[in-house]
Amino acid sequence: MQAVKDTINSVTESIQGTGATASKEANKEVAKDSNASLSTRATAAKDAVSDKMDESSHNAKSEAYSQKASS
Repeated sequence: MQAVKDTINSVTESIQGTGATASKEANKEVAKDSNASLSTRATAAKDAVSDKMDESSHNAKSEAYSQKASS
């Protein structure tokens, strides 16, 4: 039963990591947009860094759950 829970948690974390990746990429594009205001670009850059941290965290948790489920 625990292996099933770990597998579900792994998939959930993986999905959240994918969402963070998409958000990061979108924010990177806004940060590079020369037509956007400086404050908008700065906020997008800050958000991209935060999204990268979220992405790494979710991917690490997904991997840990995956390892736990397979052992």
